[in-house]
Amino acid sequence: MAATHGYEVHTGTFAGGVPEPVVPGAAVPAQAVPASAAEPSGDGRRAAGRPAGYAWAIARIGLGWIFLWAFLDKVFGWGFATPAERAWVNGGSPTTGFLKGTGENALGGVFTGLAGQGWVDWLFMLGLLGVGTALVLGAGLRVAAVAGGLMMVLMWAAALPLETNPFVDDHLVYAVVLAGLALDGAGATWGVGGWWAATPLVRRYPVLR
Repeated sequence: MAATHGYEVHTGTFAGGVPEPVVPGAAVPAQAVPASAAEPSGDGRRAAGRPAGYAWAIARIGLGWIFLWAFLDKVFGWGFATPAERAWVNGGSPTTGFLKGTGENALGGVFTGLAGQGWVDWLFMLGLLGVGTALVLGAGLRVAAVAGGLMMVLMWAAALPLETNPFVDDHLVYAVVLAGLALDGAGATWGVGGWWAATPLVRRYPVLR
């Protein structure tokens, strides 16, 4: 018990664990503040409610739409990056155009050999769809960061040497943003990340957060 401005402030507890009263305006002991109130627990809640959380949410949804749009345009050939005659539904190969164009690059011999192979097309398209969906929804950001980051690094490697920068391009920046989204739990703001992290499946397998 300590005296503060003429008042006696109790900082201990009564028998039975009931907290003693604290005089208004007096400092509250650190142990009196529940840990859950000091810092929200659970993946996807660190960014929630903070101004940075909204910035991360906008970046997450915007980047997710980039992945999803690439998937849709390559499937249906809506004429933005893929003409209708080269659409996947019309027998086109989503990876051939990009990979064939790497022939003169440093690793062109590796990547041109993958152009047009069915398993490469399927992996690439599933990656676009899965990463884009996870980002827009805000669920599974850890898996999306790994898968999307790998895709971006491979596309960066296929473009080497870069034409407009010694070693950094948008693919590497996207990979870093993906990592930041996952590490900061950016799925809770404008997303289902908080709910997803609390499901029994994700509690059992946290890597799915």
